[in-house]
Amino acid sequence: MSSTASGKSGTWRNWGGNVAARPAREVTPASVDELTAAVRRAAEDGLTVKAVGTGHSFTSIAATDGVLIRPQLLTGIRKVDRDAMTVTVEAGTPLKRLNLALAREGLSLTNMGDIMEQTVSGAISTGTHGTGRESASIAAQVKGLELVTADGSVLTCSEKENPEVFAAARIGLGALGIVTAITFAVEPVFLLTAREEPMPLDRVLADFDELWAENEHFEFYWFPHTGSTNTKRNNRSAGPRRPVGQLAGWFEDEFLSNGVFQAAQWVGRAVPATIPAIAQVSSKALSARSYTDIPYKVFTSPRRVRFVEMEYAVPREAVTETLRELKAMVERSPLRISFPVEVRTAPADDITLSTASGRDSAYIAVHMVKGAPYQAYFTAAERILTAHEGRPHWGKIHTRDAEYFAGVYPRFGEFTALRDRLDPDRRFQNDYLRRVLGQ
Repeated sequence: MSSTASGKSGTWRNWGGNVAARPAREVTPASVDELTAAVRRAAEDGLTVKAVGTGHSFTSIAATDGVLIRPQLLTGIRKVDRDAMTVTVEAGTPLKRLNLALAREGLSLTNMGDIMEQTVSGAISTGTHGTGRESASIAAQVKGLELVTADGSVLTCSEKENPEVFAAARIGLGALGIVTAITFAVEPVFLLTAREEPMPLDRVLADFDELWAENEHFEFYWFPHTGSTNTKRNNRSAGPRRPVGQLAGWFEDEFLSNGVFQAAQWVGRAVPATIPAIAQVSSKALSARSYTDIPYKVFTSPRRVRFVEMEYAVPREAVTETLRELKAMVERSPLRISFPVEVRTAPADDITLSTASGRDSAYIAVHMVKGAPYQAYFTAAERILTAHEGRPHWGKIHTRDAEYFAGVYPRFGEFTALRDRLDPDRRFQNDYLRRVLGQ
């Protein structure tokens, strides 16, 4: 099964299957020059322009009826700088390829999210993140960017060069230009030991501050209709490397996490009344385990069960209260939720529209299997999350608009002013940006 978005019959669809677009034309540039030419030609024809990645966003952030730019030829590593400990990659490079290439060089990113199908530019532009006490988002590891702006010129930025663009463009939502290359900070490859174990939700919430403080990377999954969670703690390790055995890995990561889980989703969709019972079984299926490996093999895992997702960042100190409210809402509602709720953290960063901009954050993500009616659940969850000044992930389902964002992002006006300067004619506009950034 391909994780890329399909482009059959001129219709582009995202991975979750909930967004479709019919662009006027598609362009697959093989160089930055070809991309600038495509942007200039779009301007002559009065068309808007959007670059798509692998379609892993659940919002219509990449949808366009204008010119669709496919980045698959803009891939590969441009430069490894061992003195500066940076690597510069083409924007269309999938994270999977970047991780493999870095590992061959004995290097690694410091942190990453839990899937690696996305392109590097798609991942940073939407604020993709993992979990961490000192690090979380991929964009916070960016040291430099190259982008093609609305007039077809190529702009480079870093902390020293065009710093005001750098502050915003690391999570640029595709609104400031089309990213063509990214320079990441890297470090010598290291080992992580993962400890996965079930834990009662009450204990996780009571001990959340300690679990966060004592682990470099802490996250957990809560199974609605149960009082159970599965926790994951990743910490740096001196070794030796002890990967998950092939058979155990297949059984736990493929059979249980993808195969049985998919079957459980099908049963739950057909007979929603069975979901609480299935949840009780699911929450106990994964037993405790520990393994040690290089970062991308610990941080990421395959996700073959298609779903749609909403995720909000709340202030970290509000996470336990927010989760208690979410649990109470599910318990008193007729909702039947078959997908676990994922909880992660991030330290405050200095990126204008980062969900962790200026505040230590905790992420709460709710999911529904692809094709299930998610509106009632997501609407009820969103009411709770926004009451805590939550900031929605830019690539996941939400109903917020520019007025809301101006209230929860102190530097929102800084971003929109920069957009006015870089894209006065709204060459990179689409319906999503019209909603979240305003006119």
